[in-house]
Amino acid sequence: MRDFGVGFTHFLQGQRWVARHRREFGLGIVPALITLALYVAALIAVITWGGDLSDTLTPFADHWPSPWAGLFRGALIIALVALAVLVAVLTFTAVTLLLGSPFYDVISERVDRSVSPDGTAPESGLAWWQELWISLRDSVRILVRAMLWAVLLFVLGFVPVVGQTVIPVLAVFVTGFFLTQELTSVALQRRGVHLNQQMGMLRSRKAIAWGFGAPLAAAFLIPFVAVFLMPGAVAGATLLTRELLSEPTRP
Repeated sequence: MRDFGVGFTHFLQGQRWVARHRREFGLGIVPALITLALYVAALIAVITWGGDLSDTLTPFADHWPSPWAGLFRGALIIALVALAVLVAVLTFTAVTLLLGSPFYDVISERVDRSVSPDGTAPESGLAWWQELWISLRDSVRILVRAMLWAVLLFVLGFVPVVGQTVIPVLAVFVTGFFLTQELTSVALQRRGVHLNQQMGMLRSRKAIAWGFGAPLAAAFLIPFVAVFLMPGAVAGATLLTRELLSEPTRP
């Protein structure tokens, strides 16, 4: 439980950091707004054409007696929208970090400088295009893993009772772990820590990853909240990175 509390504390500290640094908050909100606009458009498309897609996927229900065909297809539409929301929550951070990589690198570096005893921040020593390529490659790998989990949780959601109680809670923790990995990757990549090492580090301290990421995952379910939390999430993930690597940090 101690690690869970430590993770949650860093989540709060990141939000407080950007509240004191308005310029960084403004930098971090721009890519999040762009991603949100793209996701809202995609969700509207799913809702608008969900009925047609449901009909296409269930031709076997055309001759079912009323009202069973309508009820079944209605449930499928709801499930498709729920899956779209889950995928959006799982992938929002990765897409936003990719689009706003230069912005979030700046925020992360400034957090490091502000809390480092000597006022310095680790640097990767790589060219910007190399950093972008590594970020793109790692984001795709994480997105594939996240999508596999999304499909699994989607299927388990149809299990009676468990699907409506245990699975939503499990989804928050799974999403929280991936959010933590995605957000800490900004600071860890500058330190030359590769994806497999990042995953191993977080798996060895799952409670700290859940403590940081689960509240964020729950908050991201509320429309527009993700946009305003993203800058602080990057700041908090930088502080969490310093915790994971036992780097000295000024209060």
